[in-house]
Amino acid sequence: MPDRPTPGATATDETTGPLKGLRVIDIATIIAAPMAGSLLADFGADVTKLELPGAGDGLRGFPPFKDGKPLWWKVTNRGKRHGTLDLRQPEGAELFKRMLAETDVLIENFRPGTLDRWGLDLDTLWAANPRLIILRVSAFGQDGPYAGQPGFARIFEAMGGLTQITGDPDRAPMHTGYPLADSIGGVFGAFAICAALVRVFRDRPDEGEEIDLSLTEAVLRMIESLAIEYDQLGAIRARSGNRNQYSAPSDVYMTADKRYVSLAGSTAATFRNNAHAIGRPELVDDPRFASNSLRVQNAGELDRIFGAFIASHTLDEVLAAFRKANGTLAPVYSVDQIFADPQMQARGAIVAVPDDDFGAVRMQNVVPRMRNAPGGVRWSAGALGKDNDFIYRNWLGLSEDEIDTLREKNCL
Repeated sequence: MPDRPTPGATATDETTGPLKGLRVIDIATIIAAPMAGSLLADFGADVTKLELPGAGDGLRGFPPFKDGKPLWWKVTNRGKRHGTLDLRQPEGAELFKRMLAETDVLIENFRPGTLDRWGLDLDTLWAANPRLIILRVSAFGQDGPYAGQPGFARIFEAMGGLTQITGDPDRAPMHTGYPLADSIGGVFGAFAICAALVRVFRDRPDEGEEIDLSLTEAVLRMIESLAIEYDQLGAIRARSGNRNQYSAPSDVYMTADKRYVSLAGSTAATFRNNAHAIGRPELVDDPRFASNSLRVQNAGELDRIFGAFIASHTLDEVLAAFRKANGTLAPVYSVDQIFADPQMQARGAIVAVPDDDFGAVRMQNVVPRMRNAPGGVRWSAGALGKDNDFIYRNWLGLSEDEIDTLREKNCL
């Protein structure tokens, strides 16, 4: 169990970052699209998350929990204000349009056509704000024969080509232990919004943008070489376990004390350093290993040589040997080792963030870093409707009676 963070410790005490002043409304759910919103918040955007009253975002029901509080939720929606609003009700839709008039970006991930059925089609959204940038996140995109189908990370990974190349060759394809496709989509979403902002504010100040992000296509884009490999060579990539298919030696090996290390390296220089690390400098002059392509062809022999050295030494001994030779090997970390790693600590990669339930919680810091306009994590995600008073009284100027009436209608 890690040490508890210092109560009140925080990554930043004020709004900072290059997106300071940008106003974002996030009506999305679960992971991918909300993560895009939290990335914007990390860099200073004022992000307001609106959820259905009563139900809220389904991610609130995802484990793990502590004292009944969802921990995953606190990271994916960090740095946002939290409000409730039922867009399906006429009163809710009207309030929403009033908010959009003063908003730069809208993030949504309903199935295509859902907002249209609620009377919030594209023309209506742009009538409320012609400069609005709208990120639409969906499983397969806003058109095509699969547009209306639901999706989850495993769907995107399976149909985007990632699952088929993951795992051992003699076993079933494997998914990663985390919904990686959602995180990929979140990064693509934040990037696309920033790209649209450049165009709107630099070239077309009176025109908004609609961003159609297919999460399946995002996964496909990440595995760059597969498409051209098939197109030009007719090759279909197969699973190879932990062995790298484009460089060697490159695998995961067990040390004498039952720890795992991962070895990488494709250039002549890295192979030379790695060979010196295991006390086998003569390998550099072996004609079987004279180039990266030849090393890939003879990967089995290299695995045997490097694996034997690693299996006969402890983790500390292996790491010391490779560091001395400037080799390219790393320990396979669990999360507790990430917390304890001196590089991670020196960089502040894990930061304590204010939290309503536990005083402070630790989570990943902002990535990447900027020298002149650094971002920061202001707070972890909060309770359902936590900021309703701020949103409806301070932002929209509603009276207490108006807010009470909306609550009685379950609109807030």
